[in-house]
Amino acid sequence: MTESWVRNALDTKRDGGVLPAATWERLIDGYVAGTIAEAPIAALLMASAIRGLTGAETSALTEAMIRSGDTLSFEGPVVDKHSTGGVGDSVSLIVVPVVAACGVAVAKLSGRALGHTGGTLDKLESIPGVRTHLEPDMFRAQVERIGCAITAQSERLVPADKRLYDLRDRTGTVTSVGLIAASIVSKKIAGGASAIVFDVKTGRGAFMSTHEQARELAHVMVEIAARLGRRASALITDMNEPLGPSIGNALEAIEARDFLAGKPRDPRLNEVVQLIAAEMLRVGGAPDDAPAKVEAALASGRAYEKFIAMLEAQGGTRAGLEGMRVPEKRVAARAARDGNVASVNAIALGDIARHAVERYGASAGIIVRTRVGDAVRAGDTLAELVGAGDDATAIADTFDVEDRTIERIPLFHAVIRDADLVVSSKAARG
Repeated sequence: MTESWVRNALDTKRDGGVLPAATWERLIDGYVAGTIAEAPIAALLMASAIRGLTGAETSALTEAMIRSGDTLSFEGPVVDKHSTGGVGDSVSLIVVPVVAACGVAVAKLSGRALGHTGGTLDKLESIPGVRTHLEPDMFRAQVERIGCAITAQSERLVPADKRLYDLRDRTGTVTSVGLIAASIVSKKIAGGASAIVFDVKTGRGAFMSTHEQARELAHVMVEIAARLGRRASALITDMNEPLGPSIGNALEAIEARDFLAGKPRDPRLNEVVQLIAAEMLRVGGAPDDAPAKVEAALASGRAYEKFIAMLEAQGGTRAGLEGMRVPEKRVAARAARDGNVASVNAIALGDIARHAVERYGASAGIIVRTRVGDAVRAGDTLAELVGAGDDATAIADTFDVEDRTIERIPLFHAVIRDADLVVSSKAARG
């Protein structure tokens, strides 16, 4: 039988009330320990999704989730970066060694592919020999020795999040902003981050499809991180089309390698890398001339060598990375008519690439050859199916070509920084 205090908490949240921090902690502790059943927690999630969470409630939930398991700590400041999920998004593989090469340590907790979006761990594991499951002590030691590491979340870090996420998935409450923010921020703080940069995607290919949704999530995550004593910023970037041209685990790893090695860089990918890396330096304690530092780390080759050092520490080799090649088997997806590319269905492209990887292996995927706003002629290549089947019709169908002139969509929309929220955070704390 559900205890009376639990029922009272559910009644309060159902009716739009605010639960105190002690109640959130008691609820999460009981759920993880098995003394509170799944049904009342499912009801709590639904009530929270419908009624919303205040800043104080989201902070309390985040803290309770952090305390549900182990936490990591480092001798000095470390920064982490999180993307809310995109297509053709190899940014993490690039900015981690870039920022580390600039002297700011990066302790990156990453995840696997989710739906149509790629997973940093899957991309990293496409590099021969690379391990992504580092024990906490090994993770900490690597960050302190070479300045960066990318690892999967330990089972001992935020166990409440794993259970709650599964329940959110089954109860249709995944898109609740407060619950999303608590999930993301709790993992970053438990992983030892003293500063965090959030890359919040918006558009047709993002989970936050509108600017309003993206801004709300960005604001909440920065505010919660600031409440819990972390430096934080959120950049809102476009995901109405794939970010970089490569979509697929090994293809994106190769793209990151070539980017760091100084080969020609896709302008859209380069813009986001520069923005994110500079912001990571800013919150990580090295704000002076951050863009120039990023350029110098890339131009000098220091960022590429830091990438090699990280891979070698995690079981890879320079030869393994440099021996990776884009498959020769390619099938062109061609334009059916003259016109201008009006839109690209990034979700569909992400799904096609994921199925290609699942069927043909990590080297399969898609390379995008045209962008929104580009003029094309009938028969021009829009994209290529790489290392997979012989039919690219489904890929061609994701491109909408029209007669009218198409304006290119800005890639960067806004930045929200902790300093901008100091007054509202203090007011919320009362």
